[in-house]
Amino acid sequence: MAEPPPPNPPSSLPQIKLFNSKTMTKETFKPRVEGKVSMYVCGVTPYDFSHAGHARAYVAFDVLYRYLKFLGYEVEYVRNFTDIDDKIIHRANEAGETVESLSSRFINEFLLDMAELQCLPPTREPRVTEHIEHIIEFITKIMENGHAYAIEGDVYFSVDSFPEYFLLSGRKLDQNRAGERVAVDTRKRNPADFALWKSAKEGERFWESPWGRGRPGWHIECSAMSAHYLGHVFDIHGGGKDLIFPHHENELAQSRAAYPESEVICWMHNGFVNKDGQKMSKSDKNFFTIRDVISLYHPMALRFFLIHTHYRSDVNHSDKGIKNASERLYYIYQTLYECEEVLSKYRHEGISVPAKELNLVKEHHLAFLEYMSDDLKTTKVLDESFMKLLKAINSSLDDLKKLQQKLEQQQKKQQQQQQQLQLQKQLEDYIQGLIALETEIKDKLSILGLMPPSSLAEVLKQLKEKALKRARLTEEQLQEQIEQRTAARKNKQFEVSDGIRKHLAALGISLMDEPTGTIWRPCEPEWPEQSGSVTNDGVAETNDGVAETSGSPA
Repeated sequence: MAEPPPPNPPSSLPQIKLFNSKTMTKETFKPRVEGKVSMYVCGVTPYDFSHAGHARAYVAFDVLYRYLKFLGYEVEYVRNFTDIDDKIIHRANEAGETVESLSSRFINEFLLDMAELQCLPPTREPRVTEHIEHIIEFITKIMENGHAYAIEGDVYFSVDSFPEYFLLSGRKLDQNRAGERVAVDTRKRNPADFALWKSAKEGERFWESPWGRGRPGWHIECSAMSAHYLGHVFDIHGGGKDLIFPHHENELAQSRAAYPESEVICWMHNGFVNKDGQKMSKSDKNFFTIRDVISLYHPMALRFFLIHTHYRSDVNHSDKGIKNASERLYYIYQTLYECEEVLSKYRHEGISVPAKELNLVKEHHLAFLEYMSDDLKTTKVLDESFMKLLKAINSSLDDLKKLQQKLEQQQKKQQQQQQQLQLQKQLEDYIQGLIALETEIKDKLSILGLMPPSSLAEVLKQLKEKALKRARLTEEQLQEQIEQRTAARKNKQFEVSDGIRKHLAALGISLMDEPTGTIWRPCEPEWPEQSGSVTNDGVAETNDGVAETSGSPA
């Protein structure tokens, strides 16, 4: 996976503003230790293949991770695996395998998905089962401070003993719901009290503890592991917005109950991936796995689709939205590929970049920093600054080709050497300008994790293969239709030729007639009008700059 390019000089960098879910405002980010960032992101419970909602979270925080590294920060990024949980136990029993086998298998599958999406590996990826000792110590500290109690081998956090409960979510007591993953236990002092330690049931995996054989509750694991790796005060804690309550609220409470100095400087939460206007989740069985999506679309198209909407907004999964993302990505890579092909013959060193292109690069760099440093406005980067630079590259490529033809004509006619030298100088200026523009956009694509791991030629081929698969066509079948259209045009059967073109366009295949013949490329299908469809088209800016997706639930 491509690493972000090296950072620019710190003196040229703007301050970063990030939205803090606790204060509900964008704040200037000031890490606890200058030049270093400590970040914890809640990981998956590995009992099945990960879905597009998981991809949304980890792509979002991968963008943050990459951007912080680009700015020159040393980032300690911790993302855990909850490898012991009720759901894992239930699924392992159904499958007739051990909890360890099931969780390890799906951890490996998750890591493969993350690699496909070009998410950089975190600094550390701890598993709950590797930290039972730290979890027991943490629970013991909470009990010593009078914030938890034991009943028949179970240990519960006492919400009534902690006045700051609801500090993160801002909820009221009458909004509280007891139990999110388990049924309410009538033995609890308050229905809202949550489990820190669960006594083992018959046949379950267990660990010895001061309260008897059992295993950790869901929330305590993250408090213990984040404290172990990052300390009791760290910079960023992230996850999906569904984790604000109860998971992160409980984390905050139990961490401070054990160690009052505990603090997260900035709580960050990403929006959902919705399907049919509802949050995508395994429990509701309305989800697409990452594997489902990338079987039909290139993984970079899924990544582009996810970061095209601001990380805090919900994104509605639709075929139209992701096909549009795929087409946009093809345009970017095709432009860069054509640039590479032209420049491969003319690489020169030591020639200064023309002022026009130099200014474009500087403007793009500053716009990128402005957007990304304002709570990661990736939508602005993709829709505005990138498109401006790509248009400039395409314009320069057209001008360069015309200049090459003119120079070749003059050389054949053996016209004055002075005129040829002038044209040669113009040619070199275009070349150096294109090199600067190409380098700039590739650098910024790398920061977003959108530079392909293979060559541009290879990824363009892969994008075309995915388009054929979606169209349910083979390359041979497509060529047959292209040949039929060519024959129809020669015979002036224009209704037939136009019908073939429209049919293919509806399948996401665009035909282009070149002097050397007809070529094709993927395109967004010509969609029929449909009422009530939820897409990812058309976003509006709210006062704090978050793109709100049409059709998102209130």
